[in-house]
Amino acid sequence: MTIASTAFCANGRTYAPPSRPIVVVCIDGSADEYLDQALVLGRMPNLQRIICQGYRGFARAALPTFTNVNNAAIVTGQPPSVTGISGNYFLDPESGEEVMMNSSRFLRCETILAAAARAGRKVAMVTAKDKLREILSHELEGIAFSAEKAATTTWEVHGITNVPEQIGRPAPEIYSADASLYVLDAGVTLLQKQTADFLYLSLTDYMQHKYAPEDQPALDFYAAMDERFGQLLELGAILGLTADHGMNAKNTSTGEPNVLYVETLLTERFGPGIKVICPITDPYVLHHGALGSFVTVHLPEGLCAETVAEFLLEQQGVTEVFQREAAARKLELPADRIGDLCVLSGRDVVVGRTPAHHDLTMLQEGLRSHGGRYEEMVPLIVSRPLNPTALQQARGDLRNFDIFELTCNGGNTP
Repeated sequence: MTIASTAFCANGRTYAPPSRPIVVVCIDGSADEYLDQALVLGRMPNLQRIICQGYRGFARAALPTFTNVNNAAIVTGQPPSVTGISGNYFLDPESGEEVMMNSSRFLRCETILAAAARAGRKVAMVTAKDKLREILSHELEGIAFSAEKAATTTWEVHGITNVPEQIGRPAPEIYSADASLYVLDAGVTLLQKQTADFLYLSLTDYMQHKYAPEDQPALDFYAAMDERFGQLLELGAILGLTADHGMNAKNTSTGEPNVLYVETLLTERFGPGIKVICPITDPYVLHHGALGSFVTVHLPEGLCAETVAEFLLEQQGVTEVFQREAAARKLELPADRIGDLCVLSGRDVVVGRTPAHHDLTMLQEGLRSHGGRYEEMVPLIVSRPLNPTALQQARGDLRNFDIFELTCNGGNTP
């Protein structure tokens, strides 16, 4: 297979991939503790080999630490202030409606994937959840589909058909470990068939929401992923691995979800007209009940944002509150797509709207979630040694959205 090695630019960054398959994987929800547990128990021998031969470090994810925010950052190499993607869900200032931020019309910059395709690479983007497909495949001339909707792909929309037949099994249930493994198997299949040589594979965090790092199902899942990493390496791929966010238990000492209902709290204190938006909200509420550690607050005219912020900071479980301009500056967020306030909570606390907005009956085994500062640090791994320039970059303020640059440019040899 002849692979193009033409350098290309995207959003001010230059990417110079060698004539080898490039595969970047977003292990959704993978706090570093999951890798540590599996490695210590010998469940990830291929990852151990990658670490010994390549690079393993930490990177900062984009805030809020949600799926859409960070996947958009990874495939563009830019923070949310540039991508325009501020959550899975937001209050659209143009329409005044609360909507899912799934449409490519919300993306404000180009993607590395589209630029790579224009440079002659055979690009494929495979996600577990279909909600990401349209944003991540924006202007992409290549393959783009989700495991969730693998049975209904068309040439016109997805650039591929008969996915279950090619992979050898039917599309998976989205609430399963197989939803992620299916994405990896798709990547292996595309490399084997020489259909793609520049891939982005984005998994789902169902297993991390459900299981702690030391739980046997989580260990089995990471071992199964490791088998697929080995297959990708055998096919000659340079692997870049990172995550969109970490994951933490968010429960009280009795095992109940530890929730602070911000809209209820503020309405009781300041009166009606306040609207809280939970940017974690997406079609997959069984994962988390739309509860995470970051919310935005929209205030009625005349209510002082500073006064509300001071009140919120007095509440147990609230760790940070930023007014709009400060949030845009310090958290790298698009000012026009967040509320008057951004509220972050502690490691074991989630913030929500009102009890009526969240169905906790689906969380009978407790809650594991993300969104705030305590899920910000994620692993970043490259399967080959980094050259001095890349090592210097890695020792600085490394971001998860640097992964394509390090995977493409960071090797000592072409």
